[in-house]
Amino acid sequence: MTALGTLIETHGYWLLALGCLLEGETVLLLAGFAAHRGYLDPLAVLAVASAAGFMGDQFYFWLGRRHGAAVLARWPALQQRADRVHRLIDRHHGAMIVAMRFAYGLRIAGPVLIGTSTLPAWRFAVFNALGAVLWASLVGAVGWVFGQAAEAVFSEVRHVEGWLLLGLAAAGALAWWLRKQGKH
Repeated sequence: MTALGTLIETHGYWLLALGCLLEGETVLLLAGFAAHRGYLDPLAVLAVASAAGFMGDQFYFWLGRRHGAAVLARWPALQQRADRVHRLIDRHHGAMIVAMRFAYGLRIAGPVLIGTSTLPAWRFAVFNALGAVLWASLVGAVGWVFGQAAEAVFSEVRHVEGWLLLGLAAAGALAWWLRKQGKH
């Protein structure tokens, strides 16, 4: 096993959990690739990503529920979206809760805004769990498919896997940076 493989096996799961508590797409893509390469267990990746994604959104929901007025006052852009989000939540709460996990820029703001609504906490938790499992499955699968594509292109992936992981990480960092630039 390579040094990279040992590093991934040693630290992969807790880094995945930490990444998925925040926004997590890039970390989950990398974990899907690592699972394809045999460094991480695919079912464990799904479980860790689902649980951490669920817990992160639950935290942000309760932040909005307990301190919503202060949070909205601090970020006026959220305040401007609050009425629209509340109307959508009233009409389509299940679809909105699941879909916000896939919407760039709403992964953290979405649960905070939903927390400021009148939606019952148990209902948010149910749809949040569904969304977390769906998100972990789909994003992790993209990382897995990337690993399959890499094997098709490079017959011996072991020699380039570090570069492939670095490329995935760089692509994720670039996507994050571009999103941040678009908000200014």
